Amino acid sequence: MTFDGIHRPTLSSMGIDPKRVERAYQSAREKLLSSRLAKGWWEGELSSSALSTAVAVAALIAAKVDAPKFVENGLSWLKEHQNSDGGWGDTTISFSNISTTLLVKSAFYISGRHQEFASTLEKTDQWLGSRYGNSGKELAEALRQRYGKDHTFSVPILTTCALAGLVDWDEVPALPFELACLPQSLYRFVGLPVVSYALPALIAIGVCIHHCNPSSISPLRLLRNICTGRALKVLKNIQPANGGFLEATPLTAFVTLSLSATGRENHDVVKKGVAFLLDSVRSDGSWPIDTNLATWVTTLAINALASADDLESLGQTDSLVEWIKGQQYETIHPYTGAEPGGWGWTPLPGCVPDADDTPGALLALTNLKEKPAEWLRAGVRWLSGLQNTDSGIPTFCHGWSNLPFDRSGCDLTAHMLRAIAPWYPEGGTENIDPELHSVEVELEKLYDGGLTYLRENQNSDGSWLPLWFGNQHEESETNPVYGTCRVLAAFRDLGLWEELHARKGVRFLEKAQNDDGGWGGAYGCPSSVEESSLALEILWDMDSDPKVLEKGLLWLINASENDQILKVAPIGFYFAKLWYFEKLYPIIFAVGALGRIRKSTMAL
Repeated sequence: MTFDGIHRPTLSSMGIDPKRVERAYQSAREKLLSSRLAKGWWEGELSSSALSTAVAVAALIAAKVDAPKFVENGLSWLKEHQNSDGGWGDTTISFSNISTTLLVKSAFYISGRHQEFASTLEKTDQWLGSRYGNSGKELAEALRQRYGKDHTFSVPILTTCALAGLVDWDEVPALPFELACLPQSLYRFVGLPVVSYALPALIAIGVCIHHCNPSSISPLRLLRNICTGRALKVLKNIQPANGGFLEATPLTAFVTLSLSATGRENHDVVKKGVAFLLDSVRSDGSWPIDTNLATWVTTLAINALASADDLESLGQTDSLVEWIKGQQYETIHPYTGAEPGGWGWTPLPGCVPDADDTPGALLALTNLKEKPAEWLRAGVRWLSGLQNTDSGIPTFCHGWSNLPFDRSGCDLTAHMLRAIAPWYPEGGTENIDPELHSVEVELEKLYDGGLTYLRENQNSDGSWLPLWFGNQHEESETNPVYGTCRVLAAFRDLGLWEELHARKGVRFLEKAQNDDGGWGGAYGCPSSVEESSLALEILWDMDSDPKVLEKGLLWLINASENDQILKVAPIGFYFAKLWYFEKLYPIIFAVGALGRIRKSTMAL
């Protein structure tokens, strides 16, 4: 059949009963709607994290908090969730990695309970020793190799290890926290060794390293002595009201731990950080990586239902529209210095605007039929101001550095293009909505630059790599299936699905299909609901091989019928290489795929 110029097989030609598709969609939609809060939006649930739990426990101990129950429960949870190989992964279903394993070991040592948990740590030492060595020097070198030039995560981990006595302080690179005393507008010109979102860590951990292992260079040591007070004032000024930097347990705990280690356990930043940690602990003794992704999962859910042409299932949406619009930042953000107009991932105070949630919110408001007004103009201006010199879109602000999470991302750039697609008339801005005349230049810059960036950053095999998602089964821990799906969605929404770059992307996804009919992060990676749904949805809309579509659809229908769409995969990156899973991802992505297929078959 042909729909919107795209050729698709019929369900009958595949031998698939349309009623199975309908039942599968209704089941997924029911799960999605039943997880909606009474207030009208979704909050989701992030995975518990061994890394977060370890650093939170260490921070509470260092801050001398009288909370033995939280420490005891946290250490017990860590013991119970040790992997069989002796290490720990970031989530309860993640492979062991050196970063989390060292932090967990450090927590046991900082607590002074390492003798009590000797049998647990013996297995840990065997795992570390067989892969990286047993000496502090070997472990420190292995950790540095994991992160390369990016000190955003390696230095906090090494600092924690040094405080635990696992590595020597000489293994911990100093951080130039004195640069935080410069005007924020200069940060991207001074070569910071951390990415833009890590300023609190730069200050607190830099001060800690200076306190514990001051520079042997007298002028530099004197400069840092002079700058310490001023840098801590900057830190205090950018701390959110609830104490949680980025709403993130790891970042907040690293800051709290580091300042406490310098004897500042009564500092205001530490007190607020402790309050955040105590408020965010879970009943089982663990901590998640972040409080929640409410804005992100809500806009994903809305856009999935819109893809299925089923927004009426939401009922009255006026309050939902106002909730989303109410989260648009209207002033310069004190943390990143971002201009007004963007959205973050949650309405909580530790959040900052970013270039994935902003397009998601713009798309959701567009799908909810909100008329173009300042919300849209401000969002376009914000994205345009973010655009890097390579024409791609970075995450939080015009990149401060060339470190991974300050660089442009294909997934972010594609999401931006999808957000402006409904408002960018075919052939340019001549027929643009009058409400958008003031941002014509910005729209054109985003459209032309974004497409150029995507075309220039396609891999030779036809894939694109995302910035914020990975797959632990893929050799380099990237996720070309996710990245390619997100980019192809932009080509589809812009009516460019027949372009050569798009066709090469389609061929890649077809070849990446596993023998069971599903998709993982790449060919051979175990199939997941998340990646299978994304791949199937986009291939259904891109004139793909009918046999590929048939196998993929049967895999997803079977997953729905067997309740496998509740099975999560740790595909999310939460800064650096910190993994997470979100319980709503498989449900939302399944709704999008099954709903789009259902819609196209109902159109016959």
